Amino acid sequence: MAALSVSAGSDKMIENPILTGFNPDPSILRVGDDYYVATSTFMWFPGVQIHHSKDLVNWRLLTHPLTRTSQLNMDGARSSEGVWAPNLSYSDGKFWLIYTNVKTWEGNTKGTSNDTHNYLVTAENIEGPWSEPVYMNSSGFDPSLFHGDDGRKWFLNMEWDYREGKERFAGVLLQEYSVEEEKLVGQPIHIYKGSGLGATEAPNLYKLNGYYYLIVAEGGTEYWHAVVVARSKNIEGPYESDPLGPAITSREKPELYLQKAGHGSLVETQSGELYVTHLVGRPIDILAATNEVGEVVNNPLRRCILGRETAIQKMAWTDDGWLRMADGASDPKRWVEAPDLKTHKFKKEKAKDKFKSRQLSVHFNSPRLPITEDWASLKENKGKLTIRGRESMTSTHNLSMVARRLKHFKVQVTTEVGFEPENFQHLAGLAAYYDERNHYLLAISHDEEKGKVLKIIRNDAGKYDEVGVFKEDLAPAVATKNDHGVVEATPPETMVAIPANKMVFLRMDIDFDKLQFSYSFDDKNWIDIGSVLDSTILSDEYDGLNFTGAFVGMVALDYRTQSKKAQFDYFEYSVR
Repeated sequence: MAALSVSAGSDKMIENPILTGFNPDPSILRVGDDYYVATSTFMWFPGVQIHHSKDLVNWRLLTHPLTRTSQLNMDGARSSEGVWAPNLSYSDGKFWLIYTNVKTWEGNTKGTSNDTHNYLVTAENIEGPWSEPVYMNSSGFDPSLFHGDDGRKWFLNMEWDYREGKERFAGVLLQEYSVEEEKLVGQPIHIYKGSGLGATEAPNLYKLNGYYYLIVAEGGTEYWHAVVVARSKNIEGPYESDPLGPAITSREKPELYLQKAGHGSLVETQSGELYVTHLVGRPIDILAATNEVGEVVNNPLRRCILGRETAIQKMAWTDDGWLRMADGASDPKRWVEAPDLKTHKFKKEKAKDKFKSRQLSVHFNSPRLPITEDWASLKENKGKLTIRGRESMTSTHNLSMVARRLKHFKVQVTTEVGFEPENFQHLAGLAAYYDERNHYLLAISHDEEKGKVLKIIRNDAGKYDEVGVFKEDLAPAVATKNDHGVVEATPPETMVAIPANKMVFLRMDIDFDKLQFSYSFDDKNWIDIGSVLDSTILSDEYDGLNFTGAFVGMVALDYRTQSKKAQFDYFEYSVR
């Protein structure tokens, strides 16, 4: 291998992932002393997460730029549709954000090429207000914008070829963007076919040391993912791939802590140090399944309940001008040398949100559409979040759910709920949600015989059932003899009666692949309800190929009149 040129660093270390839980497809940017990372949000609203740091070690969720349906309409979006792979840049005194709003996602087919619509929004301040969108094109996803040193701007995206017998990932397109006309001009130029690993996507272009460097993702955003570098003296190519192969990858190395490494984005620090942020996943077997001597025992399921996350690696130049990891290897590292920057910590987030503010925490999201006063109010009952029930958990339109990302493998989530259902079509409670096909709900509802009840609803790969209150996975149903002396198994109850006109505390405990619901009337004495459930149904790998992550949150449903309201006194997310 050619020698590496590494700038002086510090003795501080960065622990990966830097952005835990569903934060994929990172685009990193430095403006002065501030660092920003934009990540995909898919069908969750508001669109695009932007995190902020001053030292690359400590990060905070700062803002979401896509806050209006005029910028992002996802009504009816199915799982993993919506916002893909944002690209954040800064030029001419303002921020530029490119993103895709995917309208069709059918497993490995991704629909036809005109269902991936690409847009541009801008803002003078990172926290907004952000402009109305400018339409760019629909020929493929993962777009980005390159600002040339001659003032010209260039738009890149991967090209999707829907035709039978063709390679779906057809390579990288380049086309000039006219700021004055607010549109792409000229004809797109095909500049790169890929290195041969397949699934070439996520192009990011940089001009450094007299070369145009093209950083792309290849191998597909699963366990064969990789960060690949190509370069050219001419922006229009031809581009040659690094002969040593991927710069960062965990493919064929299941023992690594960070898996699925790919989708890279480059940043240079104030002192000239180079770092690449990239996508990763952490399957549960890497973290939890070890034998008595500490060796990893691989689980063939390899499910990542936290979804795809963001990591960072220190980079360096080889003596022949290629960008590689600072240690010369390609394995993504859990611990990385931090840049020589002053430590900057942010105020620690409180575990318990008592809903005392005028607006919801930046951490809360809703599926597909904005959280609006007409269905989720902090004003109606001060100190409480009032949620009006609407459509079902399987709806892709008007689901009344306020939720936040699952960011840790061991958490306890608690809320206090006031809800008086009048019939079985009224439900409210605490949810663990991946998408419309895979979720759990600990729901307060009504039964004609028992009155107000508590029950667990499960949707597993689209199959609905109501989980019993006994540990049915650990013990058989109660056996009794009928009138003829024949032993029969009595099925477990599917609900438990609870007092009317009384607040109830609801809780879920997640411990890697296990999820347990419980309830209380005094926040002291807790009663488990239902079996220990499988949390891994809330992962990308469980039900086909998907791209989001698990959320935990508050839900109200009203199948009758869409008017019944529930009061949530607080929401607590505690890392265990």
